[in-house]
Parts: sequence; C-alpha cells; structure tokens
Amino acid sequence: MPSLTRVAAAERAALLTVESYDIELDLTGAAERFRSVTTVRFRAATPGAATFVEVRPARLLGVRCNGIDLDPAALADNQYPLTGLAAENTLVVEAEMAYSNSGEGLHRFVDPADGETYLYAMSGMDNAQRIFACFDQPDLKAPVSLTVVAPEDWTVAGNGRLAAGPIRGSTSEPASGPTSGRWVFAPTPPLATYFVTLVAGPYAVLRAEHDGIPLGLYCRRSLADVLDRDADEILTVTRQCLDRLHELFGVRYPFDKYDQAFVPEFNMGAMENPGLVTFRDEFLHRSAVTDSQREHRANVIAHEMAHMWFGDLVTLRWWDDLWLNESFAEYFGSRVTAEATRFDRAWTTFALRRKAWGYAADQRPSTHPVAPAEVVDAAEALANLDGISYAKGAAVLRQLVAWVGDDAFLAGLRGYFAAHRFGNATLTDLLSALAASSGRDLTGWAEVWLRQPRTNTLRTEVRRDDAGRYAEVALVQSAPPEHPVLRPHRIGVGLYDPDPAGAGTTLRLRQRIEVDVDPAADGGRTVLDGLTGLPAARLLLPNDGDLTFAKVRFDPGSVAAVPAILPELADPLTRALVWAEALDAVTDGERPVADLVALVVAALPAETEVVVVQDVLNRTRDLVDRYLDPQVRAAALEQLTGACSRLLAVAPAGGSGQLAAARGWIGSTVDAAGLVGWLAGKEVPDGLAVDAELRWAVLHRLAVLGEAGEPEIAAEQETDRSASGAEWAATCRAALPDPAGKERAWALLVGGTGLSNRLLEATARGFWQPEQAELTDSYVRRYFAEMPAAALRRTPWVADRVAGLAYPRYAVSARTRELAAALLDRAELPAGLRRVVVDADDDLRRALATRR
Repeated sequence: MPSLTRVAAAERAALLTVESYDIELDLTGAAERFRSVTTVRFRAATPGAATFVEVRPARLLGVRCNGIDLDPAALADNQYPLTGLAAENTLVVEAEMAYSNSGEGLHRFVDPADGETYLYAMSGMDNAQRIFACFDQPDLKAPVSLTVVAPEDWTVAGNGRLAAGPIRGSTSEPASGPTSGRWVFAPTPPLATYFVTLVAGPYAVLRAEHDGIPLGLYCRRSLADVLDRDADEILTVTRQCLDRLHELFGVRYPFDKYDQAFVPEFNMGAMENPGLVTFRDEFLHRSAVTDSQREHRANVIAHEMAHMWFGDLVTLRWWDDLWLNESFAEYFGSRVTAEATRFDRAWTTFALRRKAWGYAADQRPSTHPVAPAEVVDAAEALANLDGISYAKGAAVLRQLVAWVGDDAFLAGLRGYFAAHRFGNATLTDLLSALAASSGRDLTGWAEVWLRQPRTNTLRTEVRRDDAGRYAEVALVQSAPPEHPVLRPHRIGVGLYDPDPAGAGTTLRLRQRIEVDVDPAADGGRTVLDGLTGLPAARLLLPNDGDLTFAKVRFDPGSVAAVPAILPELADPLTRALVWAEALDAVTDGERPVADLVALVVAALPAETEVVVVQDVLNRTRDLVDRYLDPQVRAAALEQLTGACSRLLAVAPAGGSGQLAAARGWIGSTVDAAGLVGWLAGKEVPDGLAVDAELRWAVLHRLAVLGEAGEPEIAAEQETDRSASGAEWAATCRAALPDPAGKERAWALLVGGTGLSNRLLEATARGFWQPEQAELTDSYVRRYFAEMPAAALRRTPWVADRVAGLAYPRYAVSARTRELAAALLDRAELPAGLRRVVVDADDDLRRALATRR
C-alpha cells in the first residue's frame, strides 16, 4: 500500500478543513472482521476540486458523498477518489475491516491464560485508515465522536469521556446471539488521526482522580492482580508527573480524562493517545523486577504524559518534525522522573543507556539529522523513529537548556503552546518562540545541532609539570571525515580527588568548571586556561554532568587510573559516564575487549547502582559475543560469570542488585548443573525468588547449552499459561541446538502472517546463538535469500523488527558481508529491509575489524 507523500499532504491540507469525524464500530461480528461506518464533515477551499480519502478495508461496502452514492470499486489501493467537491461536504464510508495480529490498526488478541478476547487500536502511522476512513495526515485535525457496539459484558474506552452506555441492544446483533451494548463517547478536542484509539474487551479497570482529572488504569483480567499490586506506584507517579508538568508548562492538562491502558502485544513502549495512553503490558511486572525496571516504567509514564503537550495539544505539521514529539518527550520524561518521583537518578540511566542508543544510531550509515530537512512520506518517518529522534534529540535539548538557560527555555515553550493550542506547528515556530524568550538567534545553533548528522568526539589532552600540576589542559573536538561538522558545546569539566573526610577511600568532585567549546578554535582545540597551575586530579572528566551530546575520550593517565578509581567514585552519574566512555571506546575498536572484561572484573562487583550493573553486563556480553573469536570468548565469559558470582555474594538479599547479578550469571554461565539446581530450588542465593520470569531465563540458557529440550519447555509452558510464557517458550524452542527445531523456527520467520508480531519477535530472538555457529551456518545464506520475500508479506513495522532480530549478527565473517553487499545491490529491495541490512552490516564491519 502506498504511503502518503509530503507533496500530496500539503496539497490536500491547502484544500480541506476537516470539521468532524463521527465513527461507529461494530465489534460483534466474526472473529476476523469488524464493521466501520465513518461520517466526515469537511470544507473545500475550491468548490469543484478533487481529493481522496484513505481507507484500507477487507471489503468496502459503500461510499456516499453529499447524498450521492459512489462506486466502491473506485478504491485504488488505500485511496478513494472524491471529485466535484462542494464548499461544505459530508462523506459517509461503510466498510468491513480486518482485525490485525501485528500491533497495527485494530489488534485482536486471545489471552492464552483464559481464552478471553481483547482489542486495542493503534492508528499511527498510516494505520488509522485500517480502522476508519479518514484524511490520514497530522495537520488535518478534527474533533472525533466515537460510538462502539460490542458485547455488553465488555469494557470499552476511547479518547473522549463516556457520554452514554453501555446501552443494551444493537440493531446488528443476531436474535439468538449474545447481548450487545452501545458505548457513545463525547466529542474530543481536535485530534490528529494517528491519535485515535480505543480498547475493548473484558478489561479490568481501576479508577481514581487527581486535581480534578479523572484517572483510569486498564489491563487484561489475567493481570488484574498485578495491576492491583502496582496501582499505587503507577498512580503516584502519574499524579507527581501531572503536577510537575503543570508547573513547568504553565498549561493545564488539555483533555478531559487521563486513562492508561496496558495492552497485549504492543509494538512500542507506549503511545500518547490523548485521554487514553496505551502501554505494552509487560510494564505490569508479574515477577520480581529491579528498581531500574520500575524507573523505566515511571519514565515512560512521564514521557507519554509530556506528549499531551508536545504532539497532542500542539501537533507537528508533517513528519519531518516528528522529533518535536519524541525528543521533547524523551527530555521531559527523564527530567520529570528525576525531579518529581522517587526515581531521582533518571539522568544516570539516560547517560548510560539512552545516549548509547543515540550514539549507535548516529554512527551508522542510516544516520540522519535530528530534524531532517524533508521526510518524503510517512513510511520514511517510521524508519526514522530511532535513537536519533529520541535520545540524541533529547540530549541536544539538554544542551540547548544549558546554553540559553532554563527560564528562557520554559518561557519559550509556554509561548509556543499558547500560539498553537490544538493546532499544528513546525520547527521554525518553535525556534521563533525560543528566540523571543531567550533573546538569542538560534538559526546557527539549529543548523549544526538539528540539521547536521553525526556525533562529535571530545578528547582531553593533558600536560603536567614536574610538581604534578596542570601545565596545559585542552579539549580537542573532532568529527567524522564524511561529516566534518564541529559544534559549540557548553559543558562541565570535573576534577575528582580522594575525599579528605573519607581517608582516601572515596573520590568526590573537587571542582567543576564550565567550558564553552569553540568550534572555530584552532584545529578544534580549546585550551582550558582555568585549569593551568591547578594540582592534577586523580580523574579529569570532560562533559561532567552530561550536558551535551558528544563522545568523550579520557587522557591516557585517566584511562590507566580508571580500574582502581571507578569503585571509589561516590556519584552514580559520574560512574555511569566513566563506564560509558570505556564501553564506547571498545565498541569503536579503540581499546580491546579484554580491557573491558578486566574492568568489569575489577570494578563491577562494587557497583551499587542497578542500571549500571545491568547495562554494563548486557553490553559487555554483547561485545564479547561479537568481537571475540570463539576460542577467546569462552575465557571472557568465564570471567564475566565470576564477576556476577562476586556480585551475588555481596548484593543485599532480595534487592535489585541481587536480581541483576543473577540475570547476568544465568546469561553467561555454562554450569548446567547449577542452573538445573536453581530450577529445583537448590543452592539458590538467600532472598532470590526463582519466579516465572527467572525460571524461563534459566530454561532458555539450558536450551542454548543443549541441556534442556522440548519436554522441559512444554512442561514449563503448561505451568505458565500466560502470554509471556508463550513468548518465552517460542524463544526457547528457537534456541534449541537441534536441526529440526531450527528448521521449524526458520519456517515461522520467513513464512506467512499467521503468527502474531510478538511471537515472531520471540522466535527471532532465540534463533541465533553464538554457541551454535556451526549449526546455523547454512541459515546465513538463507537469510539474504529468503528475507526479502518475507518482508513483503508483512506490515512494515513487523517486517523490519523481524528482519533486525533475525539478522545473523554472530556470523562475523567476510562471507556474511559479501552476502549483504550482494543483497544491497538489488534495486527492488524493500526500504525497511535495506536499512536493517545496511546498519547490521556496519555493526558486523566493526566486529570483524576488531577480530582482525
């Protein structure tokens, strides 16, 4: 199906003003389809002109425009032509629509726990037309009135408040069928089509209120006990974030209720539908989780709430400004979480985890500016939803705040909201508002930070005199040769020394100086005159406080000192920045993996910040698996296992650190007897609960090692008949070192569309294992031969996710790169698959270079 182009959208926006959508959905029919009737009222600036409306039906039943019946056969792909428009128009489109199993459109899920059916709508991007006929572009906003006919014992919710219902009975129900109800929702404020949503099914509901705003929480019945347990924390975070955003923005929450629905098989983390935010229901934690995971949930709640202003109240005009949604929500998600909730170290997570995502995306061939000059169509916008649109953009905003000042930044945002309330805006509009509030011309700043791709690196150069004082300290900024753009950076540079009160056992900040890194300086070299003559610090930390988006590299003296001093650093953010420098230097091939493994062994057992433990272990394990030859890898894994064992020995019983260490040990150990013992409850560390999720993690590792098979997987799935259990079982089956099992898994990955999005992803996640290179060798060639056809059979989101997860990332060889190059020579390759292969091949290039 074609995706709407920018040119076509601009032409249609100039012609039309949409006044309202009235949508009626009948969900009482067959399991495969539902009935949709849409009435659109709109004005045309040029009477007699022509346009088109989008609709993707299973069967188009009727089209009537201004009282005249039109031929349903005129539908071409997803566009229905409308000609001879009047100044005032009423369009009625009636269709049978198909439910999806891809997380797009109206997704239908049958819960394996109890057989109940659940629906939810995901309209962005290009997916509203899978539910109702519409002018599917962000700058044709209109009020939406929704009516839903569904089984009377269901719960139904939409963007607007419920005006009436459920009213018993419906004209479409069979006389002998189940009783139906009719839910009528009040008209919403003007919404972009990609925000229209609903949930329907036997959802469990909890209701509350805060500051005059009705609150609601929804989940499947089989998770109701989990929601009951977590509701206090979720509602507390919700209230705290609402209060803080009101303070920051000076504009009250602009919609009439705030519901949060935890729905099954959701593709993203969450979606910012006004009045009804949808989240993936893994955020309801059925098993023990770390505080880092709870912080992540709080951050996502804050992120989606920030969207109520950035995206929902003021909406982008076209997808090239998608960053205005995501970067701002990412920035305020971390900021509000840190300022308003108990998770006051959210910026530590941002520094180590989120920015690593941004740096990785920005150094790949598919990099793009934070604010692209032009996005051709909605499909390209979807492809650009990556670490640049989220993490890099948020980091750039943090740098902007450091540059213009927080008061001026917030004042500009308030002016922006006031000027474009319930309308659409562009980057130019935002920059004008910020320039007016700050008194700064932001044109040059925006050009280098928002319009140019790639990342700068800041390296410290240090000379000491004979007395151990700084003779000269300089920051040298560089940029990749293919994008030689240097940028202004306002950063802190921190000097860390032993704490006199701590008898030399703790390193604390002695002094932080503010530095403006001048892009016009000679050779990108900025001398820090303020440090000349000062006693040299034990650690000199550039970008202290993490205020800019730039990779950093320490001077050789600081690098050499890191293994000894890292455990002594008192501040978690500082430790995260030091770990980030080490991980990134190894990723870029500037230091050997062995040095990183040695640093993990030396420093990680003393780490108390759980996000640091989790991310360092995960990223180190990934580098070990891809960057080391198999004969060296085993010894490195043994060292990681030993570090996790030492963490387990010192971590407080029942705490987040213990759980993070246990997961790390499970993922790296080859001690099958110890793993089996944990499943049997033997020699489990005191305080550690081997609950459903941990049992599956153990079983998965045993499957990879060939120490568990189909009987054990089937038995565990029989015990855990949940959706999560089904996904874990799919991953474990794909991970078995069995030729027949691999063939069955591969057939699912490249086969039809019968399997849901999440089960496909789970299968892909288990297929490739670094321990099974010989067994899966023949599938390397098959990936490049068979994945293009598979991608064409699926929706873009699912196709790209599966292609990425199923890439042979552990087949680090010149042959894999040759196969990738041959595939990329094909002109007809789907755009999403092309991007997946280009980026994965670049990652493989780095791994291969390091091995050599």
